[in-house]
Amino acid sequence: MAILVTHDDARFDNLKRARNARWPSDPADAVSRVALCLSAEDAAEALQRAINAGQRPTIRSGGHCYEDFYANNPNGTLIDTSLMNHVGGLPQDARYHVGVGATLGRAYQELYKRYNLTLPGGTCDSVGAGGHITGGGYGFVSRLYGTTADWLTAVDILTVDAKGKVTLRTCSATQDSDLFRACRGGGGGNFGLIVDYVFDKLPPAPQEVMLANMFFPWAEMTEEKFAKILDTFGSYFATRGQDSETWGMFAVIEANHQSSGFISLSTQFCNPDGTCQNTKPLDEFLGLFDAFKPSAILPMPRTSGQPAQGFGPHMMTRVLWADTGAAGGMHRGSTRAKYKSACMRKTFTAREAGVFYMHLTRMLPGVDLSRTVVEVDSYGGAMNRKEKLEETVSFQRSSIMRLQFQTYWTNPGEDDGHITWIKDFYKDLYTGPEVDAARQGTPFPGENYQGCYINYPDKDMLEYAFWPELYYGPNYEFLQQVKKKYDPNNVFHHAMSIRA
Repeated sequence: MAILVTHDDARFDNLKRARNARWPSDPADAVSRVALCLSAEDAAEALQRAINAGQRPTIRSGGHCYEDFYANNPNGTLIDTSLMNHVGGLPQDARYHVGVGATLGRAYQELYKRYNLTLPGGTCDSVGAGGHITGGGYGFVSRLYGTTADWLTAVDILTVDAKGKVTLRTCSATQDSDLFRACRGGGGGNFGLIVDYVFDKLPPAPQEVMLANMFFPWAEMTEEKFAKILDTFGSYFATRGQDSETWGMFAVIEANHQSSGFISLSTQFCNPDGTCQNTKPLDEFLGLFDAFKPSAILPMPRTSGQPAQGFGPHMMTRVLWADTGAAGGMHRGSTRAKYKSACMRKTFTAREAGVFYMHLTRMLPGVDLSRTVVEVDSYGGAMNRKEKLEETVSFQRSSIMRLQFQTYWTNPGEDDGHITWIKDFYKDLYTGPEVDAARQGTPFPGENYQGCYINYPDKDMLEYAFWPELYYGPNYEFLQQVKKKYDPNNVFHHAMSIRA
């Protein structure tokens, strides 16, 4: 039976918190209980109990959801699957299992140590497998191997029928195949409660990788230089980056706000065989940026979290036990954030680079933008294999870059400033000749863009009637049919869930 944590439990106020301190925006919208599950049976029992009580269930694995999808649940039950973190084979089953509560870091370590294999997942090791995999998560070796969802063989998922009965299903290419496909890129919280991911095979872990970093100080930056850095990056992945010998390269530009002091370029590389015997492709790529004179001086690392405060004669920081490394470091509720995303099919235009420069150098009185960044990830390679279009619902299989707009702060008084900054930037960037006249303000799928990424949800997109096309392209009608079939009562829903 699940461990039920309610208001009278000392852990409740901490466990109900979201990772993003903005959620829930109103304390009245918080959950009334948290069900900690250790197994599929626990999860089924907790889900059935919530339904029988007339409560809405929301689901959390790693808790990294960018919006309030699990945290906004007035008087509801939050089903926490973070303890369902098994990684590896099971008795009488040689396949590889990744529990929904496993963090990516745990999955990588377990798969490497046990089998010398890896999961081509995200770059943040504290992200939970639950939402990441079903949303088509990608990361350092995804240009070489594809997305996490591309490797799935089966999904164990709890669904609720029209009579309110919870059923455990194992869906695959031969059983409930429509639901299986929907779980490969459809995103979390739509069709049921996923309890386990199953892989018949996984790719080998690289033997070694080469890491490289470049830093470009804002003090030495001009608009022309900035535009050339962006175009050099985008043009490479639109051309040379299509060659399979470069697919072991994952590169990221961190286009930080001017107040941070620098822009960075980081790269991880290996050859397709998992070695670094031939570094020519990496040398060639890095050489393209030498003309922009990267700094030889490393910037000071940024600090985040709660600032030190005076308690008596000394400066100290008050931290909840659950947020300390000794307790596993859940780090919930200290940082406020807002995010947006876009998928690009071509390099940056001169107009787009100009918009970047304008907003990254824009200052707002009383607003600290030093932790504001647009992360430009290289994409393509194996993730663009067209045969996966029919197997999954991840339709962005022609992209060369994926952008993640991020802004972080701790003072609630800065909410309006940060949100205004990121909304203005995004709207200006996607209002122009690159976007269809009826789709202005968005990276609508077309010649230049491929919409948005469902693992980076943004409720601002709900103002557009066509928002499902931004995230799901031509697959939304199919997903609606799956929703109607497997969740007829819309038990699993949030602000951006599939509408039947």
